[in-house]
Amino acid sequence: MKPLTYRQAGVDIDAGDDAVRRITPLARATNRAEVIGGVGGFASLVRVPSKYREPVLVSSTDGVGTKLKVACLAGRHGTVGIDLVAMGVNDILVPGAEPLYFLDYIAIGRLDPGQVEAIVGGVAEGCRQAGCALVGGEMAEHPDSHPPGEYDLAGFAVGVAERERLIDGSKIRAGDIVLGLASSGLHSNGFSLVRRIVFDVMKLRVSDQLPGTGHLVADELLEPTRIYVRSIQILLETVEVRGMAHVTGGGLTGNIPRVLPEGCRARLSRSSWSPPAVFETLRKAGQVEDAEMFRTFNMGIGYVVIVPSVAAETAARILRGAGEQVARIGEIIAGERGVELVA
Repeated sequence: MKPLTYRQAGVDIDAGDDAVRRITPLARATNRAEVIGGVGGFASLVRVPSKYREPVLVSSTDGVGTKLKVACLAGRHGTVGIDLVAMGVNDILVPGAEPLYFLDYIAIGRLDPGQVEAIVGGVAEGCRQAGCALVGGEMAEHPDSHPPGEYDLAGFAVGVAERERLIDGSKIRAGDIVLGLASSGLHSNGFSLVRRIVFDVMKLRVSDQLPGTGHLVADELLEPTRIYVRSIQILLETVEVRGMAHVTGGGLTGNIPRVLPEGCRARLSRSSWSPPAVFETLRKAGQVEDAEMFRTFNMGIGYVVIVPSVAAETAARILRGAGEQVARIGEIIAGERGVELVA
C-alpha cells in the first residue's frame, strides 16, 4: 500500500492556499482604520474607535440557511455573502451599534478556489455596504459532509455602541409610531417553505419564470438581503428612536414583540404597505394561511423603527432621503405585549 496523503483523503491544501490568495485582496479592500494587521494570522486585531467614551461591544452570529440550496442549483454564488453579512449587521444595528468588523466561516465538501472567491466577494460587498471590515474567517474542507458543489456559511458580526445611547425598547410608549422599511424581497428566511412550494408544488426550475413576479426563479429567490446600516446610522444622529427590529425568522409578528416593553402592543395596518408579488405567489401556490405567512416571511418589511409620534414625519423623510422606501405601518397601543394585524 502506498503512503496516503491528505489530498487523497479529500482535503486539498494547495487549493486552500489558492483560495486564500484570491480572497485576501477582497478582505483588505474593506479595512477600517481600526484594523491592525491583515488576513492570515491566528487571530484578528481591531481597535475600538476612539470616539466612544463608554464603548459596549455588540455581537451576532447567523447564517444564510437553505437559500444556499438555490444558489447551488443556479450556480450563482456571488450574492449569498451579502445575505450573510446582512443577517449579522442588521441584528447588531437594533440596539444602535455601529458595525465594526466581520468574520465568515465556509464549510465545503470539496474546495473550489473560484467558488470560494465568488462567495467571499459577496461577503466583502456586504461589508462595504455596512461600512465594516472583513478581518478574517475560516475555510473548512470537509470531504463527504456536503454534496458536490454545496457548502454552508456562517458569519460573525461585531459592532460598538455608546452605552448611554443603547436602544433597548424600554422607552416605547402607547402612541408611538411604527415605521416599516421595505425589504428587497424574501431576504434569507423561510427558504425551506419557499423551496417546497417553488420546486415541489409548482414544479419550477431556477431558469423558469416565477409567475406573478416578472422575474426568473433564480433572480427572485437570490435577490440579496437589504442592509439598513447607513440609513439607520443617519437616522440615529437626528431623531429619537425608541425601538427597532430586524424582521427575520418569525416575521413581523415574531420579531417586533422582542423589543416591546410590558404593556405595549403593536397594531399594524396591513393596508399601509404592499408586499412584493412573490409573497402572494407563494401564498396561493402553497395555500399558506395568512398567519403562517406573517410569522415565516418579512412580507415586504425588512426592518422596523419605532419613534415618538412627533418625530414620525421627520424620521420618514430622513430615511427616504437615505434611499429607503418607508411606510407608516402602525402604532403602539396599550395592551398585552405582541402584534395585532388589522385591515
